[in-house]
Amino acid sequence: MFLNCHSFHSLRYGTLSVEELVRQAHSLGIKELVLTDINTITAIYDFKKECEKVGIKPIAGIEIRKENRLLYVAIAKEFSGIGEVNIVLTDYNCNGEELSEVAPIFKNVFVVYPIDNIPSKLKDNEFIGILEEELNLLIRPEFKMLIPKMMVFHPVTFSTKKEYNLHRILRAIDNNTLLSKLSEQDVCRKSEYFKSRDSIIKAFQRYPEIIKNTEKLLETCSFEFDFEKVKNKQYYTKSKESDVKLLRRLAYLGLEKRYGKDNETAKIRVEKELKVIDELNFCSYFLITWDIVRYSNRMGFMHVGRGSGANSIVSYCIGITDICPLELDLYFERFLNLNRKSPPDFDIDWSWQNRDAILEYIFNRYGKDHVAFCGTNVEFKYKSRFREVGKVFGLPKDELDELTKKTMEIHETNSVVQTIHTYVKLMEKFPNQRSMHACGILISDEPITQYSALEMPPKGFPIVQFDMNVAEDIKLEKFDILSQRGLGTIKDTVDLIKKTRGIDVDIRDTRISKDEEKANEYLAIGRTIGCFYIESPAMRGLLRRLKCDNYRILVAASSIIRPGVAQSGMMREYIFRHNHPDQFEYFHSVFEENLKETYGIMVYQEDVIKIAQYFGGLTHADGDILRRAMSGKERSIEKLNEVKVNFFNSCKNQGHSEALTAEAFRQIESFAGYSFCKAHSASYAVESYQSLYLKVYYPLEFMVSVINNQGGFYRTEVYIHEAKMSGGNVQVPCVNSSEFQTALKGKDIYLGLMLLEGLETKIAHEIVEEREKNGNYQSLQDFVKRIQIGIETIQTLIFIGAFRFTGKPKNELLVEARVLLVNFKPENRGLLLIEEPVEEFKLPELKRENFEDAFDEIELLGFPVSCSPFDLLQTKCRGSVFVKDLLKFHKRQVKMLAYLIARKHVPTRKGEMYFGTWIDVNGDYFDTAHFPDSLKQYDFQGGGCYLLLGTVEVDYHFPTITIHKMAKMPMIPDPRYSYDKEKQYDIHQQIKEDVSMTNRKPYPKENEIGLPRYNSIF
Repeated sequence: MFLNCHSFHSLRYGTLSVEELVRQAHSLGIKELVLTDINTITAIYDFKKECEKVGIKPIAGIEIRKENRLLYVAIAKEFSGIGEVNIVLTDYNCNGEELSEVAPIFKNVFVVYPIDNIPSKLKDNEFIGILEEELNLLIRPEFKMLIPKMMVFHPVTFSTKKEYNLHRILRAIDNNTLLSKLSEQDVCRKSEYFKSRDSIIKAFQRYPEIIKNTEKLLETCSFEFDFEKVKNKQYYTKSKESDVKLLRRLAYLGLEKRYGKDNETAKIRVEKELKVIDELNFCSYFLITWDIVRYSNRMGFMHVGRGSGANSIVSYCIGITDICPLELDLYFERFLNLNRKSPPDFDIDWSWQNRDAILEYIFNRYGKDHVAFCGTNVEFKYKSRFREVGKVFGLPKDELDELTKKTMEIHETNSVVQTIHTYVKLMEKFPNQRSMHACGILISDEPITQYSALEMPPKGFPIVQFDMNVAEDIKLEKFDILSQRGLGTIKDTVDLIKKTRGIDVDIRDTRISKDEEKANEYLAIGRTIGCFYIESPAMRGLLRRLKCDNYRILVAASSIIRPGVAQSGMMREYIFRHNHPDQFEYFHSVFEENLKETYGIMVYQEDVIKIAQYFGGLTHADGDILRRAMSGKERSIEKLNEVKVNFFNSCKNQGHSEALTAEAFRQIESFAGYSFCKAHSASYAVESYQSLYLKVYYPLEFMVSVINNQGGFYRTEVYIHEAKMSGGNVQVPCVNSSEFQTALKGKDIYLGLMLLEGLETKIAHEIVEEREKNGNYQSLQDFVKRIQIGIETIQTLIFIGAFRFTGKPKNELLVEARVLLVNFKPENRGLLLIEEPVEEFKLPELKRENFEDAFDEIELLGFPVSCSPFDLLQTKCRGSVFVKDLLKFHKRQVKMLAYLIARKHVPTRKGEMYFGTWIDVNGDYFDTAHFPDSLKQYDFQGGGCYLLLGTVEVDYHFPTITIHKMAKMPMIPDPRYSYDKEKQYDIHQQIKEDVSMTNRKPYPKENEIGLPRYNSIF
């Protein structure tokens, strides 16, 4: 009887999860159920599974609404019917087609109209839904004659009075209005909850024909769907046989290129992989990925194939990845094996500049009817729940701000706030909107609308209405097309080297991108600012602690920096064992046999799987559950406890002590959601090394490219500092020398016009384009003649020094600009700007103070260029110790003057603490730790220079200063406002710092780690 059920995937309308909807139906003994979420199929696949668990017949449908009005309910006679409705919704969502009041001609869909939208003529598959409260209308002749085409219509939207109120709140949120202003049409009826089948039959007992029609529809409909059949594009060519043949040919061509003609080990591995790929019908997946990469190479784009796909020698041979699995002993089974239930996917990174071109190629090459992004359901976040619910209750902005900033425990206790709390809690896990998955592309064999309607989010690529978990469930595997700035930096650097030096750098040559002497020296001392993944303070500290001087150690470092390894204490233990390889024992032979490369420490996902299988005796299936838990697959994390019981029982059967088993599993648990597979670490390490090589040998080109790719971990100022330290002469923007992006000319680095916050992007481009077309600007007057610009923008350019080529002081240029633009209106430009030279004014000579330019730069760029921040201090003190000497001061107190680069906030049980990164007057970096006791009296006061007093702690070659006291040092007053004391310190507030936060606890100290070093403990 229930032809019109809503879950909470009817966004901002329904209040029931799919599980709860099915549970309530089952508790009432309901045998058939139709899910008809509003304009979406998001939940139908989960709905089918939930229904079949409890013996309910699932039927799929969609409620078609236009704005706030129900047009009709479409119920699929069989699964293909859903595809028919999907096409209609896709045309509406993506192509701007209007939803018709009357349903189009459907082949396998029943249509049920509400009584207020009955078409003039009903087709054979079309009916009228009659509500219990509408039965009294059937005495009217015009309705009585339609009884043979009527169905029982009992929508379900909520289950309790509280949920009805929640529904009203959701509707108010959706309509952006107050609860009190909702109309009757905005909300569902108060009767839209489950009733027993008997009570509905009783209500319709005078109309047995309506009951019979409804029962017949429920009996006729079915929802058959094969969850096991792969839905991806089946063949890259025309058949499986030709796919196999092509993949084999490509693999052997690549084998010869990568390994030469006589490498039997590689050949055996290729044959083994090809056999598994063939048996699992994965040839087309490999070939489609190869095709995308081939296009990328043809276009000159850089890519990185990473993740578990780099375990495959076939993917290495055909160019998808650049990681040799033989070199690093990567095993293919981690990526693909005959026991694996769910196929893997390739993760491929492109530069953020090239990703859209890759996406366009995929959509064009494989057809817009077969390609879409995976969707994702964005839930109401904690703050947004308070803000949205508070808003519909009419709270003012300041009270909303208070609610979102404070925890629930310290909110006011008035009745309104308590009511808001009630509904905020009910909305937990509620989807708020659908969005685009960051990288997951689906390429289907059948038109993708067979499985989902498509939507068009603002980013411009169509998405399906379900998320990656559902896509995986229905065997529609995604291709991960990712983007990052690191690859853009590498590609731009290589191009810039070619332009400035005429040198072609083959950055993919592993002789220079994996093991190069000078690059290894930089690596060992953490001189890696600007380099992908290895520039953060934590990573640079790790590299120094390890004295990381080769690619293999870098691979390990890329993984042990991850939260799971670090937080469990295994990172610190790895550092100890790496530095003292003769001061520990393997506490079991399995650890020595399988983890010798990492000193018996679990570092990669593969290590955990090895220990689970060879030490714990778990089956391969349980090992795969562990793998999925470690890679953050939410559904598998729930099964982790089941595996734990099996692990402990199995270890006991193998004679392991309780203590040894507990320690082994503690390490395993710490990995959940936070570890890399070895191939992923290796891929990251290659890219890190590529960027490091360029930094070492072409530092100016590299830093310019980092700036143009909008940096990485730090703000632009830090990369400009690095450029100066590398011998670059950094120049403020100039209309005759600067480009839109930062440009390198010899050793001169001209900052790009894009860095000027007060300059519109359009004008910045126009300045460069006009100059390239008609030559350099000869004067300010010439510039104003050629560029349509207002007085505020021209003042910005004057203040930054963009007209210094004229030789005129800034104050004179400002007067000239005002004369040129007097009474300026863009439409009168040609009339106002005559060819005669501007009248020369004899101005009194105005003396400019030394640092006026520096303060102009701080105002317009956020940092000084023409001098160092230390030059702007009132004090001449520069500290008594410098970074270059810190290693000599272990356990000693030092006083240093330093400029704040970044600080990281870490909450602890005793209060908040910070880790700081600084540079001294020589431009060298160092790190500090600030504990709660110190911060109570000596807290951070924003960006700038500080005098620091602290104790040096040298931890495995890496000095950190534990700060006891610090004070921000006053800068000189702004000389531009010597006449206005109130403004002399305004611009100082624009001196920035990078501030980041983490929810992780500080890494454990050595004495807090339970990891044993000697097996005698057990």
